[in-house]
Amino acid sequence: MYLPQLDNYSLSFPDPHDANKEGIVAWGGDLNPSRLLKAYQNGIFPWYSQQDPILWWSTNPRLIMELDDFKLRHSLKKKLKKFEYKFDTDFEKVIQKCASVKRKDQNGTWINKELAESFSVLHGMGIAHSVESYLDGKLVGGLYGLTIGKVFCGESMFAEVSDASKAAYAILVKHLKFWGYDFIDCQVPTQHLKSLGAKEVSRDYYLERLYKVNMDIIKNEWIVEENLIN
Repeated sequence: MYLPQLDNYSLSFPDPHDANKEGIVAWGGDLNPSRLLKAYQNGIFPWYSQQDPILWWSTNPRLIMELDDFKLRHSLKKKLKKFEYKFDTDFEKVIQKCASVKRKDQNGTWINKELAESFSVLHGMGIAHSVESYLDGKLVGGLYGLTIGKVFCGESMFAEVSDASKAAYAILVKHLKFWGYDFIDCQVPTQHLKSLGAKEVSRDYYLERLYKVNMDIIKNEWIVEENLIN
């Protein structure tokens, strides 16, 4: 099947509805911050192995987390006070740790130097964010992603201590609800995220939801509310 190739001059993407049966929209191009932002605004994200060309995806089904569906199990709730939480304090280190996590059935990581640098630029623009879990002053877990309108697009998470990333995710959900966000885009279905309450939806449904909230402008200061943590 023919796949459109992107160049390094135009930031436009093919219609994500026209992705192939695997969910690939296009290949090629680069990972500059403007292109990344354009991709996420259109429900598209990069995902590829180091030895492959850049592949741009809009998967079907798509995994999303409705904020009210998050399952805060009793065992995790008890552990929330075990950690200290910070937002956007060490964004680059969170990406580095996410890149170094060994994942089942994966060799290496899709989080390469170019992608990390572009996300760091988006972080400086107030678009990409991290949530961090600390134990005895040491960063032991967290996650990062970016915001598109009222959608938080989750990218990756890591944990060096049991439940450190789940706890950061719980804190993220609390704040997103407080700030008036709509849902979390979890991208590719995984059993781990499903166990937390995420659900599979069709690509058409996801894109319709995304387009409805894409233009909603919300004050995106990411001010941590202490009463949501304690």
